Amino acid sequence: MPNKKSLQERLLRRLDYQFSNPKLFKQALTHRSASGAHNERLEFLGDAILGMVIAEALYQKFPKMDEGKLSRFRSSLVKGKTLSVIAKEIELGDCLYLGEGELKTGGYRRGSILADAFEALLGAIYLDSGFATAKDLILKLYYSRIDDISAETVVKDPKTRLQEWLQSRKAELPQYQLLEVSGEAHQQHFEVSCQIAFNGETITQGDGSSRRNAEQAAAEKMLNLLLDLQKG
Repeated sequence: MPNKKSLQERLLRRLDYQFSNPKLFKQALTHRSASGAHNERLEFLGDAILGMVIAEALYQKFPKMDEGKLSRFRSSLVKGKTLSVIAKEIELGDCLYLGEGELKTGGYRRGSILADAFEALLGAIYLDSGFATAKDLILKLYYSRIDDISAETVVKDPKTRLQEWLQSRKAELPQYQLLEVSGEAHQQHFEVSCQIAFNGETITQGDGSSRRNAEQAAAEKMLNLLLDLQKG
């Protein structure tokens, strides 16, 4: 297998980009479990840039679409799963610097680590060459996804669907409560409850790698339960 430097050079060729400041590139590829400057601040920056670029692209593509649908389209394009898929397409995982623990557990394949590193890479390119360069790269990587997106390809998330189901029946909105947070800071696990008052009180629980993911899981369980009861 090629060494890490060769893999990183291949990544840059694939992106058609060369860093003026190589330290930014290395930082973008460094997970917090590894020694040295890690990529969390760059991830924060890249997340904001990605959201802005995708929002503008959708705004231009769908001039008559309302804010709610635009937000759902954007969410589908910038969610962690989409980012991790793109990161796998460009073989970003093979280029990462990880701590020993993450290496042993296959961290270079973990979706959350890949998604974060992808955003960090965008943040590093922005700092290295400016917004226009980062925007061009994002649009190149997202070209087919933006071109293909339509109302049929974007499914509302479970929390939205549950909320709309309850609203259509004039019921109170669900209440979410954080039950437990476990694990190390860089690999936390969240447990959340979803409670509704509809034909009595019903509670479901969900878990995930973030509070948002756990809430979505609890909402999906609740929605499936309600739909099953409706059928019965």
